[in-house]
Amino acid sequence: MLRGKDGRLSAYAQVDDAAVWWTETVAGGPYFTGPQRLPAGGTAISMTTAQSAEGYAHLVALRRRPAPDDGDPLIDLVHAIQYQSGRPLRTWQSIPSPYRTRAKSAKMGVPAVLLDGHGGLHVYLQNAEGRLSFRRQTPKGRFNDWERASVEGTPIKAEAYAVLGDDGVIDVLGPAAGRVLHWRLRGHEGEAERVSELELDAAVAPGTLSSERTSPSHRTYFWRDAGSAGVRAWRPGSDPADLGGPGSGPVSVLRTPVDGVDCTILAGRGQDGRPALAAYPTEDEEAGLTWVPSGEPCRGAPALALDGAGRVTLAAIGADGSLRIARQKAETGLALEAWTRPAG
Repeated sequence: MLRGKDGRLSAYAQVDDAAVWWTETVAGGPYFTGPQRLPAGGTAISMTTAQSAEGYAHLVALRRRPAPDDGDPLIDLVHAIQYQSGRPLRTWQSIPSPYRTRAKSAKMGVPAVLLDGHGGLHVYLQNAEGRLSFRRQTPKGRFNDWERASVEGTPIKAEAYAVLGDDGVIDVLGPAAGRVLHWRLRGHEGEAERVSELELDAAVAPGTLSSERTSPSHRTYFWRDAGSAGVRAWRPGSDPADLGGPGSGPVSVLRTPVDGVDCTILAGRGQDGRPALAAYPTEDEEAGLTWVPSGEPCRGAPALALDGAGRVTLAAIGADGSLRIARQKAETGLALEAWTRPAG
């Protein structure tokens, strides 16, 4: 879920053959229009969203299409841009695979994407050899060739995670067998340098890394433990903290004041398939937190955002494919209003 320059929220979701999205009619809701659809021209294996400083929404999907010769399916990445909340997404543009063979393309992991300070799109993924491959867009909009990070070390598994710092430095994390590898890139043309002192021993469930800037000098990373499925929080230089809340998929993270206290709010999909919400004072994991289930079972991970009125807003896709929204009540604490189906 992203908030546009006009303050309206847009919720995006992946279905088998398309990207779908809903948009608030006015900032702060309560109603949404949609869903609108952009057919993928094949099967969308995964979809990732990112937002530029200008407020443009970028969607990148890993796509599978039948081969004309009935051989192995065609696998590529596709990219679409939405320049304003509520407007149509532009047509998908293909980002060709780094491989010439279909068999190797089929082994690519789910892409991680970000927008750099120049608005250029970066795509990072686990390649067929279990290493890190990436492709970057220049400030003029042209994509450079695929590049590879150094090959030493344990192969990564399934999905990389990339984040842009306030200083323009890009950090890329790659979960491996019992370890999280770390690369750093400086500038839109910098090389991917291995940062072994920022790596840690941890068993990360594939596809569950997320993060939030929690102080001017710190970023806190979150993931699910591969064994317990509980949430872990970690900042470089410290040990991971166990936050409980077993479930599936990544947690959505939002940092915002609650009753004047700087809080980190987490939302995830619990073991029963329902959204679950938790909060604690930022960077004070020892304070403890309680996961509170809410609403009905959902598809995939729920998403958090602040709406145009500054309220914590939780979005989920119901079992029937409809958008569900719950907003923060106008009272002390973090209680949510009843879930609604705001689109139709």
